[in-house]
Amino acid sequence: MPRPLSFRRAQRLVRGADFQRAFQDGSRARGSVLLVVARRNEAGTTRLGLSIGKTVWKSAVRRNQVRRVFREAFRLEQAALPAGFDLVLIAAAPKLEPALAATRAELVQLARKAARRFDEKAAGAPAPARPAREPRRRP
Repeated sequence: MPRPLSFRRAQRLVRGADFQRAFQDGSRARGSVLLVVARRNEAGTTRLGLSIGKTVWKSAVRRNQVRRVFREAFRLEQAALPAGFDLVLIAAAPKLEPALAATRAELVQLARKAARRFDEKAAGAPAPARPAREPRRRP
């Protein structure tokens, strides 16, 4: 019997094809700590994938620390996350040193936002129009 709030293999994105589908078809939401890519899956459970590249930290030790914080935030907040989505978490900035509390709050907020965007896109609803920007004037 799995422990409550565990992080089992079935909750992970492990195949490259799953990551590719998420990156190609998923909707994104960006915050100060992380970027969330969300795509509905066939499994019916929320699954986590992590993409922490060398642009975040050159040191593998530091990259693994970021991964641990992201993984722990997912584990603790999995009940509050939208069900049936593949979520890929990407560090939002280089030299990131995320705090667990801030990461947890932002993860829930951004996962819901990305899931809502994905559902709107899948339903064929038009994306909200961006306000027109004025052209830059050069002195």
